[in-house]
Amino acid sequence: MIDFIEKTMLAGFGALSLTQKKSEELLKEVKERIELTEEEGKRLVNRLQGAAKENQQKLEELAREELQKAGSRMGFVPKADFDALAKKVARLEKKLKALS
Repeated sequence: MIDFIEKTMLAGFGALSLTQKKSEELLKEVKERIELTEEEGKRLVNRLQGAAKENQQKLEELAREELQKAGSRMGFVPKADFDALAKKVARLEKKLKALS
């Protein structure tokens, strides 16, 4: 029964994170409806919070990847690459001045 409730709630929450207050409210409501023990309720909330955090991290990673792809398609150069080229140009300019 608890697994069914957990899966249903996870599906409903998706990538949203639960705040501590919301978690406590949810725990209270679930305990009342399905008569969970305090320990079972805490375990359920902890699992839901962990899953929500994991989903949030996955969503952030996907967003980061999509931004990188979009930047690449638009011809943007990553900052690290730009900085490396700027240093190389500065070294070459210094060598060129030394030869003049």
